[in-house]
Amino acid sequence: MSRLILFNKPFGVLSQFTDRGSQNSPRPTLSAYIDIPGVYPAGRLDRDSEGLLLLTDDGRLQHRISDPRHKMPKTYWVQIEGLPPDTAIAKLRAGLRLKDGMTKPAKARRIPAPEGLWPRTPPIRMRKSVPDCWLELTITEGRNRQVRRMTAAIGHPTLRLIRARIGRWSLDGLDSGAWRQA
Repeated sequence: MSRLILFNKPFGVLSQFTDRGSQNSPRPTLSAYIDIPGVYPAGRLDRDSEGLLLLTDDGRLQHRISDPRHKMPKTYWVQIEGLPPDTAIAKLRAGLRLKDGMTKPAKARRIPAPEGLWPRTPPIRMRKSVPDCWLELTITEGRNRQVRRMTAAIGHPTLRLIRARIGRWSLDGLDSGAWRQA
């Protein structure tokens, strides 16, 4: 029987079990949190992003979760700088032109700050003169740093990015750094 692990990846942790990029000062990896042999991440989550990362020992499931051809929806909570007008939200919903082409339309809406949100270490940079707000974005693509590039394209840089859901699996009940078997 295959295993599926839901992990709430903290900020600054690499989505891999070893750090091959930095011999002088190793960065935190999944091995500091998960000691289960034979499971591997199904997809990636940038070091400076937080939230749901799925790990499995089933290659077919791993492929189905991570391959964009399967269009598994991924939902993100995005704290952005500034207060976007409705026209900016409409651009996210319609699809945006990025350097690597048009994005597919996203589900996008403003949300209140997510309840029960853990503090980020280190905290995000806040400016007293610039307000911020939260968006919920659901995409079916997985381009490199796509959500960050999308919010930048509408003029509202991402301050904090948390993946809340992949397909039917969600962060519900998982503290930062915690995992559970699905």
